[in-house]
Amino acid sequence: MRKKNADKKKSASILRFYPFTKGLRGQFILAAVTVVISALANYMTPQVVRVTVDSVINDEPFALPGFLLGWVESLGGRTALREHIAICAAAALVFAVIAGVTNFASRMGLAKACEGTVEKVRNTLFSHIQRLPYAWHNQNQTGDIIQRCTQDVELIRRFVSDQLMSVVRTVLAIAISLALMFMMNVQLSLIVLAFIPVVMGFSLVFFVIVGKKFEQADQCEGQLTALVQENLTGVRVVRAFGRERYEIDRFNKKNNEFAELWSNLGKVLGTNWGICDLFAGTQVLVIIVVGVFFVERGAITEGEFLAFTAYNSMLVWPVSNLGRILSELSKTSISATRIYDILDAPEERDCPQPKTPPMDRDIVFDHVSFAYGESGEVLEDVSFTIKAGSTFGILGATGSGKSTLMYLLDRLYELPEGQGSITIGGVDIRNIKLEHLRQGVGMVLQEPFLFSKTFRESIADGAKSQDLETVRKYARMAVIDDAIESFAQGYETPIGERGVTISGGQKQRVAIARMLMQNTPIKVFDDSLSAVDMETDQKIRQSIKENVHGTTILIAHRITTLMNADQILVLDKGRVSQLGSHQELVAQDGIYKRIYDMQRS
Repeated sequence: MRKKNADKKKSASILRFYPFTKGLRGQFILAAVTVVISALANYMTPQVVRVTVDSVINDEPFALPGFLLGWVESLGGRTALREHIAICAAAALVFAVIAGVTNFASRMGLAKACEGTVEKVRNTLFSHIQRLPYAWHNQNQTGDIIQRCTQDVELIRRFVSDQLMSVVRTVLAIAISLALMFMMNVQLSLIVLAFIPVVMGFSLVFFVIVGKKFEQADQCEGQLTALVQENLTGVRVVRAFGRERYEIDRFNKKNNEFAELWSNLGKVLGTNWGICDLFAGTQVLVIIVVGVFFVERGAITEGEFLAFTAYNSMLVWPVSNLGRILSELSKTSISATRIYDILDAPEERDCPQPKTPPMDRDIVFDHVSFAYGESGEVLEDVSFTIKAGSTFGILGATGSGKSTLMYLLDRLYELPEGQGSITIGGVDIRNIKLEHLRQGVGMVLQEPFLFSKTFRESIADGAKSQDLETVRKYARMAVIDDAIESFAQGYETPIGERGVTISGGQKQRVAIARMLMQNTPIKVFDDSLSAVDMETDQKIRQSIKENVHGTTILIAHRITTLMNADQILVLDKGRVSQLGSHQELVAQDGIYKRIYDMQRS
């Protein structure tokens, strides 16, 4: 069923871009009109040649519309045109100029309309990705998303700018050429007509084949992009573990697969184009041979034969080019489907009537259970309360569900109905406006992400105030001020992509300063002191205790980080094992006391 829906989407996906042309449709229409004028002007040139050969050089009667015949007579008729043959050449030149000017106008208009449309597609795509759930991003490779936003969008642009008007020109070529041909000679026209369905039949067969092969190649290119992105992001790990040769071999293997897929696609396209060109050449040859025979028999005049062969040449290449257009259409359909796979993904949504309650209230987890897909439950029947303004600690082994609790609190993952509830001040977070919720919950993760900015910009990222003194205030709270000042450029020092130029502990402290500067009512430190030494850990906790107000949630493996918390929750395999103050927990036999004794010794 899913495959059937995908195929259905593929066949209709290009038309789905129509709404993006809003405000630009006039330019598309103008481009189409000028293409029609250009085509008509091109098709008038062979008629000038026909009249010149048959009725000016030879003595055939003028086969012209009444108004043109009157104009010729006013010039002096056949005799005047013979004496001034340049008039015929000028007429051909006028049509050529009209064709050239309108062709230029159509391409310029189409380029503007196309770029405007694609700009809207890119903006909509990026904006939509920003609003997709965190879970969606975890399920999709970054490299593949980049591939869809760049290469696949570029294929759409190329099709609209290059192939769309080719379709119009091809339709016009078939309609006008055949109409004029049938007016001159029915028998020759039927021979021409017989070739068209054969070429189109081959083109349709290859349309299906090319679509399947391009989909495989495009997916492989996305995997290749993901591999490169992953390797560049983890370059320090590659260097540290001497994995250069392994990564090169891995890239070469995927690159060879990619090259082979495109090579196979090239063979299919080459076969398609070769067959179409063979039919085109054969058609031209047949028309010339039969046409000469008809001229000898007097069934067609020399001028008509010249015009007919000109129209045949103008028709045969667009028809043979139909295979190329269909190949591009097939590739574009796949790209459009891949783009709409993203655009059709449901965004994060607020409930119909979202609330914006005060965030400095009690947080209650009530019988919360949660699982990531089919991997089994990570949290099972978890219940506890975090008092407003208190410091709450969470301890547990890796994989016990500590971070998941905070992801659910911030609605990075949605808690399914019937799996318990999380409330702030008695309001279920599913009923709180997402923007309001996330503005009220500040988070620092164990592996913080820093953008490629200066220290000052990184700390002030997203904050209302950007002045240096305010930035330094929060940097001192995070005990990172001295370290920043030790750099030659101080707070204007670029920290590199993902903070690559600074240590893990410095990254965590910059992230802490960034979160503190948001001044949110709820602050979550998700093992965010793991990369700092014990002394710095103690200084940061003391600074936060003295300067920061609101609800603080500490997730850590160190007992020293948690021991001053008002309450400490101990998780074991997704269930609540213990809950109490440090003094209460060390007095009990259990996980907390066991870890405390181990870390103290």
